[in-house]
Amino acid sequence: MRDFQFPGRSPVLATGGMCATSHPIGAKAAIDVLERGGNAMDAAIAGAVVLGICEPQMTGIGGDCFVLWSEGGSDKVHALNGSGRAPAALDAAELRDAGEKTVGLKSAHAVTIPAAIDAFCHLSETVGKIGLDAILAPAIRYADEGVPVAHRVAFDWGNDAATLQGSARDAYLMGGKPPKAGDIFRAPGQAEVLRRVAKDGRDAFYTGEVAEDMIAALNAMGGKHTAEDFANVACTRTDPISGMYKDLEVVEHPPNGQGATALLMLNILAQFDIAGMDPLGAQRVHIEAEAAKLAYDARNRFLADQDYATRADYMLEMDTAKKLAALIDPTRAMESPAALSEAVHKDTIYITVVDGDGMSVSLIYSIFHGFGSGIASDKFGLLLQNRGAGFTLEEGHPNELKGGKRPMHTIIPGMIRQGGRVVMPFGVMGGAYQPNGHARFATNLSDFGMDPQAAIDAPRAFSDNGTLNVERGYSDAVRAELSEMGHTVAIPTTAIGGAQAIKIHDSGVLEGASDPRKDGCALGF
Repeated sequence: MRDFQFPGRSPVLATGGMCATSHPIGAKAAIDVLERGGNAMDAAIAGAVVLGICEPQMTGIGGDCFVLWSEGGSDKVHALNGSGRAPAALDAAELRDAGEKTVGLKSAHAVTIPAAIDAFCHLSETVGKIGLDAILAPAIRYADEGVPVAHRVAFDWGNDAATLQGSARDAYLMGGKPPKAGDIFRAPGQAEVLRRVAKDGRDAFYTGEVAEDMIAALNAMGGKHTAEDFANVACTRTDPISGMYKDLEVVEHPPNGQGATALLMLNILAQFDIAGMDPLGAQRVHIEAEAAKLAYDARNRFLADQDYATRADYMLEMDTAKKLAALIDPTRAMESPAALSEAVHKDTIYITVVDGDGMSVSLIYSIFHGFGSGIASDKFGLLLQNRGAGFTLEEGHPNELKGGKRPMHTIIPGMIRQGGRVVMPFGVMGGAYQPNGHARFATNLSDFGMDPQAAIDAPRAFSDNGTLNVERGYSDAVRAELSEMGHTVAIPTTAIGGAQAIKIHDSGVLEGASDPRKDGCALGF
Protein backbone atom coordinates (compact mmCIF):
# COMPACT_ATOMS: atom_id res chain seq x y z
CA MET A 1 0.00 0.00 0.00
CA ARG A 2 1.28 3.46 -0.91
CA ASP A 3 1.92 6.17 1.65
CA PHE A 4 -1.09 8.48 1.33
CA GLN A 5 0.98 11.45 2.53
CA PHE A 6 2.92 11.40 -0.75
CA PRO A 7 1.64 12.11 -4.27
CA GLY A 8 0.66 9.01 -6.19
CA ARG A 9 -2.15 6.91 -7.56
CA SER A 10 -4.12 4.20 -5.86
CA PRO A 11 -5.00 1.10 -7.87
CA VAL A 12 -8.54 1.15 -9.29
CA LEU A 13 -10.78 -1.72 -8.16
CA ALA A 14 -13.94 -2.96 -9.87
CA THR A 15 -15.78 -6.17 -10.76
CA GLY A 16 -17.94 -5.44 -13.82
CA GLY A 17 -15.15 -4.51 -16.22
CA MET A 18 -11.98 -2.46 -16.43
CA CYS A 19 -9.95 -0.45 -18.93
CA ALA A 20 -6.50 1.07 -18.47
CA THR A 21 -5.04 3.33 -21.13
CA SER A 22 -3.14 6.57 -21.74
CA HIS A 23 -6.07 9.00 -22.12
CA PRO A 24 -9.24 9.22 -19.99
CA ILE A 25 -11.55 9.76 -22.97
CA GLY A 26 -10.27 6.52 -24.49
CA ALA A 27 -10.81 4.70 -21.19
CA LYS A 28 -14.34 6.12 -20.88
CA ALA A 29 -15.18 5.06 -24.47
CA ALA A 30 -14.10 1.50 -23.69
CA ILE A 31 -16.14 1.36 -20.48
CA ASP A 32 -19.20 2.73 -22.28
CA VAL A 33 -18.94 -0.11 -24.82
CA LEU A 34 -18.74 -2.67 -22.01
CA GLU A 35 -21.81 -1.18 -20.33
CA ARG A 36 -23.72 -1.34 -23.65
CA GLY A 37 -23.11 -5.10 -23.86
CA GLY A 38 -19.86 -5.24 -25.79
CA ASN A 39 -17.08 -7.56 -24.75
CA ALA A 40 -13.48 -6.69 -23.96
CA MET A 41 -12.42 -6.88 -27.62
CA ASP A 42 -15.18 -4.50 -28.71
CA ALA A 43 -14.18 -2.12 -25.94
CA ALA A 44 -10.45 -2.30 -26.66
CA ILE A 45 -10.94 -1.52 -30.36
CA ALA A 46 -13.38 1.30 -29.59
CA GLY A 47 -10.98 2.86 -27.08
CA ALA A 48 -7.97 2.42 -29.35
CA VAL A 49 -9.60 4.19 -32.30
CA VAL A 50 -10.68 7.03 -30.00
CA LEU A 51 -7.06 7.35 -28.87
CA GLY A 52 -6.12 8.09 -32.48
CA ILE A 53 -8.15 11.30 -32.11
CA CYS A 54 -6.98 12.08 -28.57
CA GLU A 55 -3.30 11.30 -29.22
CA PRO A 56 -2.76 11.70 -32.98
CA GLN A 57 0.99 12.09 -32.55
CA MET A 58 1.08 8.57 -31.14
CA THR A 59 -1.34 6.53 -33.19
CA GLY A 60 -4.09 6.48 -35.76
CA ILE A 61 -5.76 4.47 -38.49
CA GLY A 62 -2.74 5.02 -40.72
CA GLY A 63 -0.77 2.70 -38.41
CA ASP A 64 -0.38 -0.89 -37.21
CA CYS A 65 -1.35 -2.95 -34.18
CA PHE A 66 -0.58 -6.19 -32.36
CA VAL A 67 -3.09 -7.92 -30.08
CA LEU A 68 -3.03 -10.65 -27.43
CA TRP A 69 -6.26 -11.86 -25.84
CA SER A 70 -7.81 -14.65 -23.83
CA GLU A 71 -11.43 -15.70 -23.94
CA GLY A 72 -13.53 -15.63 -20.79
CA GLY A 73 -13.14 -18.92 -18.90
CA SER A 74 -9.98 -19.88 -20.80
CA ASP A 75 -6.30 -19.34 -20.08
CA LYS A 76 -5.22 -19.84 -23.68
CA VAL A 77 -3.69 -16.69 -25.13
CA HIS A 78 -4.35 -15.83 -28.79
CA ALA A 79 -2.27 -13.50 -30.93
CA LEU A 80 -2.98 -11.34 -33.98
CA ASN A 81 -0.41 -9.56 -36.12
CA GLY A 82 -1.94 -6.37 -37.50
CA SER A 83 1.27 -4.97 -39.02
CA GLY A 84 1.61 -3.91 -42.64
CA ARG A 85 4.08 -4.73 -45.38
CA ALA A 86 6.37 -2.74 -47.62
CA PRO A 87 4.98 -1.99 -51.08
CA ALA A 88 5.69 -4.87 -53.45
CA ALA A 89 7.81 -2.78 -55.83
CA LEU A 90 10.21 -1.47 -53.15
CA ASP A 91 13.60 -3.10 -52.59
CA ALA A 92 16.66 -2.35 -50.48
CA ALA A 93 19.00 -2.69 -53.45
CA GLU A 94 17.35 0.28 -55.15
CA LEU A 95 17.86 2.48 -52.10
CA ARG A 96 21.44 1.30 -51.67
CA ASP A 97 22.12 2.11 -55.32
CA ALA A 98 20.78 5.60 -54.68
CA GLY A 99 23.35 6.04 -51.91
CA GLU A 100 20.95 5.61 -48.98
CA LYS A 101 22.25 4.07 -45.76
CA THR A 102 18.91 3.90 -43.95
CA VAL A 103 15.23 4.26 -44.81
CA GLY A 104 14.46 7.97 -44.43
CA LEU A 105 12.10 8.63 -41.52
CA LYS A 106 10.03 11.19 -43.46
CA SER A 107 10.23 9.52 -46.87
CA ALA A 108 7.40 7.70 -48.61
CA HIS A 109 9.64 4.59 -48.58
CA ALA A 110 9.21 4.46 -44.80
CA VAL A 111 5.43 4.06 -45.15
CA THR A 112 4.40 0.43 -44.90
CA ILE A 113 0.75 -0.26 -45.73
CA PRO A 114 -1.30 0.46 -42.58
CA ALA A 115 -2.87 -2.74 -41.29
CA ALA A 116 -4.65 -1.74 -38.07
CA ILE A 117 -8.04 -1.23 -39.73
CA ASP A 118 -7.92 -4.70 -41.29
CA ALA A 119 -7.06 -6.17 -37.87
CA PHE A 120 -9.84 -4.27 -36.10
CA CYS A 121 -12.40 -5.36 -38.68
CA HIS A 122 -11.27 -8.99 -38.42
CA LEU A 123 -11.38 -8.98 -34.62
CA SER A 124 -14.77 -7.28 -34.55
CA GLU A 125 -16.19 -9.95 -36.84
CA THR A 126 -14.55 -12.99 -35.24
CA VAL A 127 -14.19 -12.08 -31.54
CA GLY A 128 -16.39 -9.05 -30.85
CA LYS A 129 -20.14 -8.98 -30.22
CA ILE A 130 -21.69 -5.64 -31.13
CA GLY A 131 -20.44 -4.87 -34.66
CA LEU A 132 -18.25 -2.22 -36.24
CA ASP A 133 -20.90 0.50 -36.36
CA ALA A 134 -21.26 0.46 -32.56
CA ILE A 135 -17.52 0.05 -31.98
CA LEU A 136 -16.55 3.02 -34.14
CA ALA A 137 -19.38 5.35 -33.08
CA PRO A 138 -17.43 7.00 -30.20
CA ALA A 139 -14.41 7.77 -32.41
CA ILE A 140 -16.64 9.18 -35.15
CA ARG A 141 -18.30 11.49 -32.63
CA TYR A 142 -15.02 12.70 -31.14
CA ALA A 143 -13.43 13.18 -34.56
CA ASP A 144 -16.40 15.33 -35.63
CA GLU A 145 -16.93 17.27 -32.39
CA GLY A 146 -13.30 17.45 -31.29
CA VAL A 147 -11.43 16.73 -28.07
CA PRO A 148 -9.47 19.11 -25.84
CA VAL A 149 -5.73 18.52 -26.17
CA ALA A 150 -4.38 16.99 -22.95
CA HIS A 151 -1.22 18.24 -21.25
CA ARG A 152 1.16 15.38 -22.11
CA VAL A 153 -0.27 15.30 -25.64
CA ALA A 154 0.42 19.03 -26.03
CA PHE A 155 3.99 18.49 -24.81
CA ASP A 156 4.58 15.72 -27.36
CA TRP A 157 2.79 17.66 -30.13
CA GLY A 158 5.16 20.58 -29.72
CA ASN A 159 8.21 18.30 -29.75
CA ASP A 160 7.11 16.37 -32.84
CA ALA A 161 5.40 19.05 -34.96
CA ALA A 162 8.44 19.55 -37.20
CA THR A 163 7.81 16.07 -38.64
CA LEU A 164 4.57 17.24 -40.28
CA GLN A 165 4.85 18.04 -43.98
CA GLY A 166 2.53 19.17 -46.74
CA SER A 167 -1.17 18.70 -46.10
CA ALA A 168 -0.39 17.11 -42.71
CA ARG A 169 0.46 20.60 -41.45
CA ASP A 170 -3.03 21.77 -42.37
CA ALA A 171 -4.67 18.82 -40.62
CA TYR A 172 -2.56 18.70 -37.44
CA LEU A 173 -1.50 22.31 -36.77
CA MET A 174 -3.63 25.28 -35.78
CA GLY A 175 -2.63 28.46 -37.59
CA GLY A 176 0.66 26.77 -38.42
CA LYS A 177 1.44 26.08 -34.76
CA PRO A 178 1.01 23.07 -32.43
CA PRO A 179 -2.10 23.28 -30.26
CA LYS A 180 -1.83 24.14 -26.59
CA ALA A 181 -3.35 22.15 -23.76
CA GLY A 182 -7.10 22.80 -23.81
CA ASP A 183 -7.31 23.63 -27.53
CA ILE A 184 -9.93 21.59 -29.40
CA PHE A 185 -8.61 19.20 -32.05
CA ARG A 186 -11.02 17.95 -34.73
CA ALA A 187 -10.49 15.43 -37.51
CA PRO A 188 -13.57 15.57 -39.79
CA GLY A 189 -11.80 13.65 -42.58
CA GLN A 190 -11.11 10.74 -40.25
CA ALA A 191 -14.71 10.82 -39.08
CA GLU A 192 -15.85 10.35 -42.68
CA VAL A 193 -13.43 7.47 -43.23
CA LEU A 194 -14.59 5.76 -40.04
CA ARG A 195 -18.24 6.20 -41.09
CA ARG A 196 -17.45 4.39 -44.33
CA VAL A 197 -15.60 1.59 -42.52
CA ALA A 198 -18.49 1.24 -40.05
CA LYS A 199 -20.88 0.81 -42.97
CA ASP A 200 -18.86 -1.19 -45.49
CA GLY A 201 -16.01 -2.80 -43.52
CA ARG A 202 -12.30 -2.95 -44.34
CA ASP A 203 -12.81 -2.55 -48.11
CA ALA A 204 -13.96 1.03 -47.50
CA PHE A 205 -10.42 1.75 -46.31
CA TYR A 206 -8.30 -0.43 -48.58
CA THR A 207 -10.11 0.13 -51.88
CA GLY A 208 -11.87 3.03 -53.55
CA GLU A 209 -11.62 6.70 -52.70
CA VAL A 210 -9.92 6.39 -49.28
CA ALA A 211 -7.14 4.12 -50.57
CA GLU A 212 -6.73 6.30 -53.64
CA ASP A 213 -6.28 9.36 -51.40
CA MET A 214 -3.43 7.67 -49.48
CA ILE A 215 -1.80 6.28 -52.62
CA ALA A 216 -1.85 9.67 -54.34
CA ALA A 217 -0.12 11.33 -51.36
CA LEU A 218 2.55 8.62 -51.28
CA ASN A 219 3.14 8.53 -55.02
CA ALA A 220 3.57 12.32 -55.04
CA MET A 221 6.43 11.80 -52.57
CA GLY A 222 8.10 9.14 -54.72
CA GLY A 223 6.46 6.12 -53.09
CA LYS A 224 5.89 2.89 -55.02
CA HIS A 225 2.58 2.09 -53.35
CA THR A 226 -0.18 0.66 -55.54
CA ALA A 227 -3.88 -0.11 -55.26
CA GLU A 228 -2.96 -3.79 -55.19
CA ASP A 229 -0.68 -3.25 -52.17
CA PHE A 230 -3.60 -1.77 -50.24
CA ALA A 231 -6.20 -4.28 -51.42
CA ASN A 232 -3.97 -7.20 -50.36
CA VAL A 233 -3.55 -6.15 -46.71
CA ALA A 234 -4.40 -9.02 -44.37
CA CYS A 235 -3.77 -9.48 -40.66
CA THR A 236 -2.36 -12.80 -39.47
CA ARG A 237 -3.38 -15.06 -36.61
CA THR A 238 -0.30 -16.49 -34.92
CA ASP A 239 0.89 -18.26 -31.78
CA PRO A 240 2.32 -16.32 -28.84
CA ILE A 241 5.73 -17.02 -27.32
CA SER A 242 6.43 -17.09 -23.58
CA GLY A 243 9.04 -17.60 -20.90
CA MET A 244 9.16 -18.01 -17.13
CA TYR A 245 10.60 -15.47 -14.73
CA LYS A 246 10.43 -17.14 -11.34
CA ASP A 247 6.70 -17.64 -10.71
CA LEU A 248 5.51 -15.52 -13.65
CA GLU A 249 4.98 -16.71 -17.22
CA VAL A 250 5.41 -13.68 -19.46
CA VAL A 251 3.54 -14.07 -22.77
CA GLU A 252 4.65 -12.05 -25.80
CA HIS A 253 3.80 -11.67 -29.49
CA PRO A 254 6.24 -13.45 -31.82
CA PRO A 255 8.34 -11.69 -34.49
CA ASN A 256 8.13 -9.34 -36.33
CA GLY A 257 7.51 -7.77 -32.90
CA GLN A 258 10.38 -7.59 -30.41
CA GLY A 259 8.74 -9.64 -27.64
CA ALA A 260 11.57 -12.21 -27.83
CA THR A 261 13.89 -9.42 -26.68
CA ALA A 262 11.95 -9.03 -23.43
CA LEU A 263 12.05 -12.78 -22.80
CA LEU A 264 15.80 -12.93 -23.47
CA MET A 265 16.38 -9.99 -21.13
CA LEU A 266 14.35 -11.68 -18.37
CA ASN A 267 16.36 -14.88 -18.83
CA ILE A 268 19.60 -12.87 -18.49
CA LEU A 269 18.31 -11.13 -15.35
CA ALA A 270 17.34 -14.51 -13.89
CA GLN A 271 21.06 -15.32 -13.66
CA PHE A 272 21.46 -12.57 -11.01
CA ASP A 273 20.02 -12.07 -7.52
CA ILE A 274 17.87 -9.10 -8.48
CA ALA A 275 15.63 -9.60 -5.43
CA GLY A 276 18.68 -9.12 -3.18
CA MET A 277 19.40 -5.68 -4.65
CA ASP A 278 18.00 -2.30 -3.63
CA PRO A 279 15.04 -1.80 -6.02
CA LEU A 280 16.07 1.87 -6.44
CA GLY A 281 19.83 1.30 -6.19
CA ALA A 282 22.64 1.63 -8.70
CA GLN A 283 23.45 -2.09 -8.80
CA ARG A 284 20.04 -3.04 -10.13
CA VAL A 285 20.13 -0.27 -12.74
CA HIS A 286 23.60 -1.39 -13.85
CA ILE A 287 22.72 -5.08 -14.24
CA GLU A 288 19.50 -4.22 -16.05
CA ALA A 289 21.32 -1.84 -18.40
CA GLU A 290 23.96 -4.43 -19.26
CA ALA A 291 21.29 -7.09 -19.84
CA ALA A 292 19.47 -4.67 -22.14
CA LYS A 293 22.62 -4.01 -24.21
CA LEU A 294 23.08 -7.73 -24.82
CA ALA A 295 19.39 -8.52 -25.46
CA TYR A 296 19.00 -5.61 -27.87
CA ASP A 297 22.14 -6.61 -29.74
CA ALA A 298 20.57 -10.04 -30.28
CA ARG A 299 17.37 -8.34 -31.43
CA ASN A 300 19.25 -6.29 -33.98
CA ARG A 301 20.91 -9.41 -35.35
CA PHE A 302 18.01 -11.84 -35.51
CA LEU A 303 14.50 -10.31 -35.37
CA ALA A 304 12.52 -9.67 -38.54
CA ASP A 305 9.36 -10.71 -40.35
CA GLN A 306 8.50 -14.16 -38.97
CA ASP A 307 9.04 -15.68 -42.43
CA TYR A 308 12.66 -14.45 -42.31
CA ALA A 309 13.57 -14.57 -38.59
CA THR A 310 15.19 -17.98 -38.75
CA ARG A 311 17.05 -17.65 -35.43
CA ALA A 312 14.39 -16.16 -33.18
CA ASP A 313 14.22 -19.44 -31.21
CA TYR A 314 17.89 -18.98 -30.32
CA MET A 315 16.90 -15.89 -28.33
CA LEU A 316 14.50 -17.93 -26.18
CA GLU A 317 17.00 -20.62 -25.16
CA MET A 318 18.19 -20.39 -21.55
CA ASP A 319 21.68 -21.43 -22.61
CA THR A 320 21.87 -18.30 -24.75
CA ALA A 321 20.93 -16.16 -21.74
CA LYS A 322 23.49 -17.84 -19.50
CA LYS A 323 26.31 -17.24 -22.00
CA LEU A 324 25.32 -13.58 -22.34
CA ALA A 325 24.95 -13.10 -18.58
CA ALA A 326 28.52 -14.36 -18.14
CA LEU A 327 29.72 -11.36 -20.18
CA ILE A 328 28.36 -8.88 -17.63
CA ASP A 329 30.81 -7.30 -15.19
CA PRO A 330 28.83 -6.48 -12.01
CA THR A 331 31.06 -3.45 -11.39
CA ARG A 332 31.77 -2.00 -14.83
CA ALA A 333 29.76 -0.89 -17.85
CA MET A 334 30.55 -2.52 -21.18
CA GLU A 335 30.68 -0.76 -24.48
CA SER A 336 27.46 -1.18 -26.43
CA PRO A 337 27.78 -4.52 -28.27
CA ALA A 338 26.55 -2.92 -31.48
CA ALA A 339 24.96 0.32 -32.53
CA LEU A 340 21.20 0.17 -32.65
CA SER A 341 20.16 -0.76 -36.17
CA GLU A 342 17.12 1.46 -36.27
CA ALA A 343 16.36 5.03 -35.32
CA VAL A 344 15.40 5.97 -31.78
CA HIS A 345 11.62 5.99 -31.38
CA LYS A 346 9.19 6.57 -28.55
CA ASP A 347 5.58 6.87 -29.69
CA THR A 348 2.74 4.36 -29.23
CA ILE A 349 -0.55 3.88 -27.38
CA TYR A 350 -1.50 0.84 -25.36
CA ILE A 351 -4.91 -0.19 -24.10
CA THR A 352 -5.97 -3.14 -21.97
CA VAL A 353 -9.53 -4.21 -21.17
CA VAL A 354 -10.98 -7.02 -19.04
CA ASP A 355 -14.71 -7.65 -19.09
CA GLY A 356 -17.06 -9.18 -16.55
CA ASP A 357 -16.88 -12.58 -18.25
CA GLY A 358 -13.12 -12.72 -17.86
CA MET A 359 -12.08 -11.95 -21.45
CA SER A 360 -8.82 -10.01 -21.37
CA VAL A 361 -7.32 -7.97 -24.21
CA SER A 362 -3.84 -6.51 -24.56
CA LEU A 363 -3.69 -4.18 -27.60
CA ILE A 364 -0.89 -1.92 -28.79
CA TYR A 365 -1.35 0.47 -31.70
CA SER A 366 1.08 2.94 -33.23
CA ILE A 367 2.26 5.09 -36.14
CA PHE A 368 5.89 4.65 -34.96
CA HIS A 369 7.69 8.00 -34.52
CA GLY A 370 5.85 11.11 -33.37
CA PHE A 371 3.37 11.84 -36.19
CA GLY A 372 4.81 8.86 -38.11
CA SER A 373 6.18 9.81 -41.51
CA GLY A 374 4.61 13.26 -41.30
CA ILE A 375 2.79 12.44 -44.57
CA ALA A 376 -1.00 12.75 -44.63
CA SER A 377 -3.49 12.15 -47.40
CA ASP A 378 -4.87 15.33 -48.95
CA LYS A 379 -8.63 14.75 -48.80
CA PHE A 380 -9.14 12.82 -45.55
CA GLY A 381 -6.05 13.89 -43.59
CA LEU A 382 -4.99 10.31 -42.82
CA LEU A 383 -1.56 10.44 -41.20
CA LEU A 384 0.66 7.57 -42.31
CA GLN A 385 3.12 5.60 -40.22
CA ASN A 386 6.87 5.27 -40.90
CA ARG A 387 7.27 1.64 -39.82
CA GLY A 388 9.41 0.97 -42.87
CA ALA A 389 12.19 2.87 -41.04
CA GLY A 390 12.44 -0.26 -38.91
CA PHE A 391 13.97 -2.12 -41.88
CA THR A 392 17.73 -2.27 -42.45
CA LEU A 393 19.34 -1.78 -45.85
CA GLU A 394 22.15 -4.20 -44.94
CA GLU A 395 22.33 -6.84 -47.67
CA GLY A 396 21.51 -10.33 -46.46
CA HIS A 397 20.23 -9.24 -43.03
CA PRO A 398 17.02 -11.02 -41.89
CA ASN A 399 15.41 -7.58 -41.53
CA GLU A 400 16.57 -6.28 -44.93
CA LEU A 401 13.93 -4.21 -46.72
CA LYS A 402 12.06 -6.25 -49.33
CA GLY A 403 8.78 -5.68 -51.13
CA GLY A 404 5.85 -7.41 -49.41
CA LYS A 405 7.82 -7.94 -46.20
CA ARG A 406 6.98 -6.79 -42.67
CA PRO A 407 9.65 -4.77 -40.80
CA MET A 408 10.91 -5.50 -37.32
CA HIS A 409 8.43 -3.82 -35.01
CA THR A 410 8.98 -2.28 -31.60
CA ILE A 411 5.41 -2.50 -30.30
CA ILE A 412 4.68 -5.50 -28.07
CA PRO A 413 1.55 -6.29 -26.04
CA GLY A 414 2.07 -8.47 -22.97
CA MET A 415 0.21 -10.96 -20.79
CA ILE A 416 1.17 -12.67 -17.55
CA ARG A 417 0.07 -16.13 -16.51
CA GLN A 418 0.66 -17.45 -13.01
CA GLY A 419 0.08 -21.08 -12.14
CA GLY A 420 -1.24 -21.49 -15.69
CA ARG A 421 -3.93 -18.84 -15.16
CA VAL A 422 -4.14 -15.54 -17.05
CA VAL A 423 -3.71 -12.96 -14.31
CA MET A 424 -2.64 -9.75 -16.04
CA PRO A 425 -2.75 -8.15 -19.46
CA PHE A 426 -0.14 -5.40 -19.52
CA GLY A 427 1.85 -3.23 -21.87
CA VAL A 428 4.61 -0.65 -21.89
CA MET A 429 4.76 2.13 -24.48
CA GLY A 430 8.04 3.70 -25.42
CA GLY A 431 9.45 2.33 -28.68
CA ALA A 432 12.85 0.77 -28.10
CA TYR A 433 12.27 0.83 -24.32
CA GLN A 434 9.40 -1.64 -24.46
CA PRO A 435 11.30 -4.95 -23.90
CA ASN A 436 13.28 -3.30 -21.09
CA GLY A 437 9.98 -1.99 -19.73
CA HIS A 438 8.40 -5.46 -19.79
CA ALA A 439 11.40 -6.87 -17.94
CA ARG A 440 11.41 -4.04 -15.39
CA PHE A 441 7.66 -4.47 -14.77
CA ALA A 442 7.94 -8.26 -14.29
CA THR A 443 10.91 -7.96 -11.92
CA ASN A 444 9.14 -5.24 -9.93
CA LEU A 445 6.24 -7.64 -9.45
CA SER A 446 8.19 -10.84 -8.79
CA ASP A 447 11.40 -9.70 -7.08
CA PHE A 448 10.07 -6.81 -5.04
CA GLY A 449 6.41 -7.72 -4.47
CA MET A 450 5.09 -4.45 -5.87
CA ASP A 451 1.45 -4.14 -6.83
CA PRO A 452 0.86 -3.22 -10.50
CA GLN A 453 0.46 0.52 -9.81
CA ALA A 454 3.64 0.68 -7.72
CA ALA A 455 5.48 -1.35 -10.37
CA ILE A 456 4.46 1.21 -12.99
CA ASP A 457 5.12 4.27 -10.80
CA ALA A 458 8.67 3.24 -9.90
CA PRO A 459 11.45 5.26 -11.58
CA ARG A 460 13.02 3.91 -14.77
CA ALA A 461 16.38 3.83 -16.47
CA PHE A 462 17.25 2.82 -20.01
CA SER A 463 20.57 2.32 -21.77
CA ASP A 464 19.97 3.72 -25.24
CA ASN A 465 22.53 4.40 -27.94
CA GLY A 466 25.46 4.78 -25.54
CA THR A 467 23.65 6.85 -22.91
CA LEU A 468 22.10 5.57 -19.69
CA ASN A 469 18.98 7.68 -19.23
CA VAL A 470 18.01 7.79 -15.55
CA GLU A 471 14.73 9.41 -14.52
CA ARG A 472 14.63 12.08 -11.84
CA GLY A 473 13.00 9.57 -9.48
CA TYR A 474 16.48 8.20 -8.79
CA SER A 475 18.79 10.02 -6.38
CA ASP A 476 21.85 12.00 -7.45
CA ALA A 477 23.91 9.49 -5.45
CA VAL A 478 22.68 6.65 -7.69
CA ARG A 479 23.55 8.63 -10.82
CA ALA A 480 27.03 9.35 -9.43
CA GLU A 481 27.63 5.67 -8.65
CA LEU A 482 26.53 4.68 -12.15
CA SER A 483 28.93 7.23 -13.63
CA GLU A 484 31.75 5.73 -11.59
CA MET A 485 30.87 2.34 -13.12
CA GLY A 486 31.57 3.80 -16.56
CA HIS A 487 28.05 4.68 -17.72
CA THR A 488 27.39 7.92 -19.55
CA VAL A 489 24.48 9.11 -17.40
CA ALA A 490 21.81 11.64 -18.37
CA ILE A 491 18.40 12.72 -17.10
CA PRO A 492 15.96 12.29 -20.01
CA THR A 493 13.99 15.33 -21.15
CA THR A 494 10.90 13.13 -21.53
CA ALA A 495 9.74 10.51 -19.06
CA ILE A 496 10.68 6.99 -20.13
CA GLY A 497 7.74 5.14 -21.62
CA GLY A 498 4.30 4.60 -20.19
CA ALA A 499 2.50 1.50 -18.95
CA GLN A 500 -0.95 0.09 -18.24
CA ALA A 501 -2.02 -3.14 -16.53
CA ILE A 502 -5.05 -4.94 -15.10
CA LYS A 503 -4.62 -7.65 -12.47
CA ILE A 504 -7.34 -10.30 -12.36
CA HIS A 505 -7.71 -11.54 -8.78
CA ASP A 506 -8.97 -15.02 -7.91
CA SER A 507 -12.02 -13.35 -6.36
CA GLY A 508 -12.95 -11.76 -9.69
CA VAL A 509 -11.92 -8.29 -8.53
CA LEU A 510 -10.10 -6.34 -11.22
CA GLU A 511 -7.19 -4.10 -10.20
CA GLY A 512 -6.28 -1.45 -12.76
CA ALA A 513 -3.04 0.52 -12.93
CA SER A 514 -2.14 3.43 -15.22
CA ASP A 515 1.12 5.29 -15.72
CA PRO A 516 1.28 8.84 -14.32
CA ARG A 517 3.81 9.62 -17.09
CA LYS A 518 0.79 9.86 -19.42
CA ASP A 519 -2.57 11.64 -19.25
CA GLY A 520 -4.61 8.46 -18.84
CA CYS A 521 -6.20 6.38 -16.14
CA ALA A 522 -7.64 3.04 -15.18
CA LEU A 523 -11.42 3.06 -15.10
CA GLY A 524 -13.85 0.35 -14.03
CA PHE A 525 -17.42 -0.27 -13.00
